[in-house]
Amino acid sequence: MKGNPMSRRRILRTTAPLLAVALLAACGGTTQGDQDDGGGPGGTDATADPNAEYRTGLSVAMLPKSVNNPYFEASSSGAESVVNELEGAYEYTGPSDASASSQVSYIDTLSQQATDVVLLSANDPNALCSSLEQARGGGTVVVTFDSDVDPGCRDLFVSQVDSDEVGLTLLEMTAEQIGGEGEVAVLSATANATNQNAWIDAIGAELESNADYAGIELVDVVYGDDEDEKSFSETQGLMQAHPDLKAIISPTTVGIAAAARYLSGSQYQGEVALTGLGTPNQMREFVEDGTVAEFALWDPTALGELAAYTGAAAASGIITGAEGEVFTAGDLGEYTVGADGVVTLGPPTRFNADNIDEFDF
Repeated sequence: MKGNPMSRRRILRTTAPLLAVALLAACGGTTQGDQDDGGGPGGTDATADPNAEYRTGLSVAMLPKSVNNPYFEASSSGAESVVNELEGAYEYTGPSDASASSQVSYIDTLSQQATDVVLLSANDPNALCSSLEQARGGGTVVVTFDSDVDPGCRDLFVSQVDSDEVGLTLLEMTAEQIGGEGEVAVLSATANATNQNAWIDAIGAELESNADYAGIELVDVVYGDDEDEKSFSETQGLMQAHPDLKAIISPTTVGIAAAARYLSGSQYQGEVALTGLGTPNQMREFVEDGTVAEFALWDPTALGELAAYTGAAAASGIITGAEGEVFTAGDLGEYTVGADGVVTLGPPTRFNADNIDEFDF
């Protein structure tokens, strides 16, 4: 993100979201460092060499939750720039609908093509594991980003931010916009999206434990499946079901844009607060017309860059995914692998009328 020092040259906090730990325990998986098949990227025996150089000529594919999504297109742009710098071959591919079953065939195809690195934003934490294990068994490095799978099914996960931090940021913005009291609802992506569910869990936990939010009640969580029209309809449904609703939190770029479009043309514009996670370019008009006061996001282009560097570092033997390993991701700086093979980009940035024109993504 241009002009944002928080996205440059930082040592990452090592995080292990509670959700990932719970999933790991429930599925009987092992952490990256505990795998007894060698524990290395792609399921092969490997030893990290921090002095090794990035390999050139790697084949790298990004598989998002769904294509035709501005957020993932920005991530793809960042990843592609890194792969081009490393003189590799890059492919951006995926389904048009955000479902786990749709992603399986793409994983299988990339595995058959012996792709060196797959960068995956998962639509389900467990449903993809069989295909991912087959790919890793063939030597493919699997790096999830944005939305994780069970840690035993991939080599590393590039997290945009700490899950609790996202939830707290969303709740803080909501509380500020509604004066600390009222009914709120969440418009999420898919019901199985690990990232959104972790953020929603963090919001719920904070509402229960923090007296500062005693006046706020979470009355509903609905899912737009990261589809524009469905998210639009779900927003309309929320207003019909909850006439006293004071705010909608949408932790998905597709959802917040669709909700903003509905509110901007309705009697609720300026009456019902809307916040969440969106890109400045898609939300600018809604900030300008007063539909949205403030929302947040990290730089999705930088997220794609970091995912590509992480995958290339693993495929080059610079890291294996073990906790404490350090690598340099180009101009982004130095990063440390955390527990369960997690690498974290950094804190979200809030966007509002005062700063939104400073950003272009």
